[in-house]
Amino acid sequence: MKSRLFAAVTAIAVAFSIPVHAEKSVGNVMDDSTISATIKASLLDNKNTHATQINIDTYKGVVQLSGFVRTEAEKDAAGKIAKDTSGVKEVHNSLGVHDATSVGTKLDDTILTAEVKAALLDADKVKSGPINVVSEGGIVQLAGFVTSAGMVERAGKIAAGVSGVKSVDNQLLVKPK
Repeated sequence: MKSRLFAAVTAIAVAFSIPVHAEKSVGNVMDDSTISATIKASLLDNKNTHATQINIDTYKGVVQLSGFVRTEAEKDAAGKIAKDTSGVKEVHNSLGVHDATSVGTKLDDTILTAEVKAALLDADKVKSGPINVVSEGGIVQLAGFVTSAGMVERAGKIAAGVSGVKSVDNQLLVKPK
């Protein structure tokens, strides 16, 4: 009974994820999800990385790490973990290095992130769903896989136009074929 329930839940989860990844097969979606989960688990197990600060996007075996970490050593460790994960074809280590900030700055960054996400959501010709937005000290990082170079450019311009953004670290990648 439990195995039937698990199979049904898995089938439903896969079915709901297919439209989001329409150009990928069910196997690719499952493989990419497994790769991302494996990397996240490895980052959590590693005492030299703060896994909660690192976003992982995987598309057809190509991995992008994004977010902000405190040191180059932490960035390098995360990149090595991703590279050493089974099924990974390529790693784009887009992690930014930024010193720790105060609680007030973190609150400002949370608000700034929400404002950039809202601006992207409202924008024409930008599919904001796959775009990760993270802010650190007024620097906004955009990451994830999008469908065109035009979308990369438009998203960067929209983010730069939001009040309070000091600079944009546009790390968006066009989906590999």
